[in-house]
Amino acid sequence: MPRRLQRLLVAHGALVFLVGLVAGFPFAFVVLGDTGVPGDVRGWRMAHLEGILNGLTCFAVAAVGSHLRLSERAFAVLAWSLVVTAWGNVVASVVGPLTGGRGLVFGGGVANTVMYVLFVVAVVTVIVAMWLVFRGARAASVADSSPA
Repeated sequence: MPRRLQRLLVAHGALVFLVGLVAGFPFAFVVLGDTGVPGDVRGWRMAHLEGILNGLTCFAVAAVGSHLRLSERAFAVLAWSLVVTAWGNVVASVVGPLTGGRGLVFGGGVANTVMYVLFVVAVVTVIVAMWLVFRGARAASVADSSPA
């Protein structure tokens, strides 16, 4: 994986992780019964975990990127797919408890519709990204096992 794309994944991973950490504060307040914070425990837990897990996914793929065998274009698609996935998931997850939406169906208000679209885009892009990780790992494995 080109170093530029590794750095891109680490930078966005760190920001998404940070959003997840910040979302931990309203999560803690709601758990402690602070009624001044909008949303519920489920929504803030999800926002907190989405940020952390999506940030870690960006870090993980950046870390294993040098073990993948893909074209420059495929590496770019992989990196940007993960960036879109991470931001889509974390933004939608923070919007949820702030607006009372869940994003499980299209419609039900602007915020819920935005969440739904962000989640659908994130599902598609993470599937693309993980397929490319598999393909890159498989190609590297085949290349390593070929006689020299």
